[in-house]
Amino acid sequence: MFQYEFMQRAFLAGMLISFIAPVLGVYLLLRRQSLLSDTLSHVSMAGVALGSVLHLNPVLCGFLFAILGGVLIEQLRRSYKTYSEVPVAIIMTSGLALAMVLMSLKTNLNKSFSSYLFGSIVAVSESQLIIIGAVTLTGLLFFMMFRRPLYSLTFEEDTAAVSGVRVKLLSFAFAVVTGMTVAAAMPIVGVLLVSSMIVLPSAFALRFARGFASASMIAVITGMAGVCSGLTASYYTDTPPGGAIALIMLFILLCGIGIKHAFKLVKKRRTNQSRTIMQHQKSQTNQTIREGVIK
Repeated sequence: MFQYEFMQRAFLAGMLISFIAPVLGVYLLLRRQSLLSDTLSHVSMAGVALGSVLHLNPVLCGFLFAILGGVLIEQLRRSYKTYSEVPVAIIMTSGLALAMVLMSLKTNLNKSFSSYLFGSIVAVSESQLIIIGAVTLTGLLFFMMFRRPLYSLTFEEDTAAVSGVRVKLLSFAFAVVTGMTVAAAMPIVGVLLVSSMIVLPSAFALRFARGFASASMIAVITGMAGVCSGLTASYYTDTPPGGAIALIMLFILLCGIGIKHAFKLVKKRRTNQSRTIMQHQKSQTNQTIREGVIK
């Protein structure tokens, strides 16, 4: 499998994305913006379609559209403060509509477009690998440099603003990083399932982690395991890598939920048994005292 260069590029790209996408997912879930990644992927699809129609670089157009979509959502979010889901719905429908219209303008676009929709092992070129590496490095530096302000921004924007955090500027920067990460993950998992690399590992991590740092670490490990397993399964079964990666990550999440639920049941049963034993011992002690008083 690894004797082929396209598999080497696919695994390297997947590992790079696994460093940044799950960490981004932890922030998105805590901010209750899990649908943001899915929305930006559809906006990025419109950029890819526009690049193909205008004979421009589809990847770069997808990047620009994803970043622009993130900025627009952040701007609309400030206009609809009470209804935070409205900007996501507006941008998602706009991106899908634009992508459908642009795809209809070019009849031979549908065949090549399937790799963007579902991902492809051979879709990762050397230039895309360089872009993915640059996005990963940029994202890691961003989360390391602004870790404390982002932490405050994630849980309470008003408190962060009072403490001196430039909330608006940091929110726009976060939206840009989100758009870049979504666009970078598209060649691996495709437009339709790009959110699986961002949401599912972080959802698994938040079920087990006791702190923010441990959640990020567990999410990254889970993302790496899912990507490596999914790419391997995709190679041997000749299936789209996006579907394989998403199904494996979903399986990991469901197993984690089941295991934690089983531990809770065992702990609850042990607690009930301990209470029963204590009550029995207490009743025996009281009976012994009563018998001693009678005698």
